Amino acid sequence: MPPGSTGPATTVSDLLAGDCPGRTLLSHIASRWGVLVLTALHQGPLRFHQLRDGIGGISEKMLSQTLRVLCRDGLIRREVEPTTPPRVSYGLTPLGEELMSELQGFIAWIALRTEEITAAWDRHDSTA
Repeated sequence: MPPGSTGPATTVSDLLAGDCPGRTLLSHIASRWGVLVLTALHQGPLRFHQLRDGIGGISEKMLSQTLRVLCRDGLIRREVEPTTPPRVSYGLTPLGEELMSELQGFIAWIALRTEEITAAWDRHDSTA
């Protein structure tokens, strides 16, 4: 069990079960926008419009939903500055930072292998 955890560790076979909380978390992180939002916030806290403008193709509705879910999961924090109008920014929590340190290898692999993957797409599409 990881330090600071309060319950039994989730196993791979648990993730395959439909009712596993770890599977729910995995679906949030691996959603269309989850990893991209987390990656953007890994650079430091950002305001809503900075996230929207920095993540190509995300709508305001999807960004709002993704932020709400990741906040509930404890991966990002929402901070409201008491100004007029209020300034709201989002940043990673310590749990989100820990997750991003794990995801860095995955993101680096994508950068390293993108050319090979797109070549595979081309090969597949030319025979379909």
